[in-house]
Amino acid sequence: MLQMKQLQPLQNLNQSQKTALAGVFVLLLPILSPNLFRPLGRASPSLFSEWNAPRPRHLRLLQGALDRQISIRQQVELWSPLPDQGWKPCTLSYRGSPLPEKSQGFLQVFLDGGLNQQRMGICDAVAVAKIMNVTLVIPRLEVNPVWQDSSSFTDIFDVEHYISVLKDEVRIVRDLPTQYAWSTRDYYATGIRATRIKTAPVHASAEWYLENVLPVIQSYGIAAVAPFSHRLAFDNLPESIQRLRCKVNFDALNFVPRIQELGDALVHRLRYPPSISRASGTMDPTDRINTIVKAGAGKFAVLHLRFDKDMAAHSGCDFEGGKAEKLALAKYRQVIWQGRVLNSQFTDEELRNKGRCPLTPEEIGLLLSALGFSNNTRLYLASHQVYGGEARISTLRKLFPGVENKKSLASAEELADVEGKASLMAAVDYYVSMKSDIFISASPGNMHNALLAHRAYLNLKTIRPNMILLGQVLVNKSLDWSEFEGAVVNGHKNRHGQLRLRKQKQSIYTYPAPDCMCKVA
Repeated sequence: MLQMKQLQPLQNLNQSQKTALAGVFVLLLPILSPNLFRPLGRASPSLFSEWNAPRPRHLRLLQGALDRQISIRQQVELWSPLPDQGWKPCTLSYRGSPLPEKSQGFLQVFLDGGLNQQRMGICDAVAVAKIMNVTLVIPRLEVNPVWQDSSSFTDIFDVEHYISVLKDEVRIVRDLPTQYAWSTRDYYATGIRATRIKTAPVHASAEWYLENVLPVIQSYGIAAVAPFSHRLAFDNLPESIQRLRCKVNFDALNFVPRIQELGDALVHRLRYPPSISRASGTMDPTDRINTIVKAGAGKFAVLHLRFDKDMAAHSGCDFEGGKAEKLALAKYRQVIWQGRVLNSQFTDEELRNKGRCPLTPEEIGLLLSALGFSNNTRLYLASHQVYGGEARISTLRKLFPGVENKKSLASAEELADVEGKASLMAAVDYYVSMKSDIFISASPGNMHNALLAHRAYLNLKTIRPNMILLGQVLVNKSLDWSEFEGAVVNGHKNRHGQLRLRKQKQSIYTYPAPDCMCKVA
């Protein structure tokens, strides 16, 4: 009876009152249940896809991968270092022109983007300062609008090392002298300023800086260039300037000690799992060697699993997460890019045949299996967030139970200084990636390019997935495991870190030879 009395007022509402009440409920829904709307949050995993956990797309290949037999020869070839390719780093032996007695003034740059885009800007800033014979102020890193990370240059990079390595090339100061203290980001944000340069073209020439920025510095003693990302050309520059960019990138930019210490701890735990360390003191030497080989101790690979929501949505591909996932990605494209995504005009099969679809964790797992990685491989995941969360990674874990990441290897106390700071987390991943025996990046991007270059510079093994080949073989549902494995092995014979020389218009931060390297006589 009481329930009937409570319902009676609702029954007496007219249609307009019911409509108004429904409208209020819709407005309150995001507050009462905020998680429901997270799929529209930039770069966050979609709850819709987690409600409809994606099933494996390639069950036949997955079973073949689980049943595969890997020969000793495959393992030896896979984990062997790259042979000498006839090139060596030559930035340390390089000595540029001596510093003039007097600097012409000060240069400030403001760098946006993620860590690896900012890294390129830091290198370019040193080169531009050298071109104009001016003093460079430690670059300011802008707050990333996606990750909201306010980490500064000094939070990430060892400033003393940076200045010391470059002291004979360029004058660098931490802060401006008192008379220029007014030249701040806030000052330039509040009006048009004569010392602000915001018209620097993408890939500007050395002459452009001499003609457009140097006169401002000569007049006012300082110039601030913002934006500055990708603002220096890759071609038609003196060899000395190219070598200097490489010297900054590969020699001057060291991470701060706390990042290196955390990275070293992660690397040690990857190379020497606790179970092996505990057992090694009491085992027969032969049994110990066999145990270490089986567990993969002493060797590890890093997988940069670039499969975030931005990439998934922008690709226009179907990842078989059901109608809810398709709807979530379509809404995301509309909110972020107003629906203007070029790939949307193609079918999923067309995109995959062109190699335009990012590899899912399942697909990268099948690739690694075909290339000879055993299920005992120690595999470190270098990624910020994976779209779809743990449900999306489950198939990769089935193939490689030894998958690790920062949180599985380190305690909350150890991660406290970097937790929630995307640039610092990326710096840790970069450091661990450089220490790995093999690095694999699932899809191209700034981190992929930066590590491709750095590891090529040091002749370290790096696997570049053949996206077109993989897209074509993975849409062929009739392939059995042996056919897939054969196609993958043949399609990756020259993609394990073989040096590629930079061509016209290509980035020096992706292809370090011949600009940063010398041929061995």
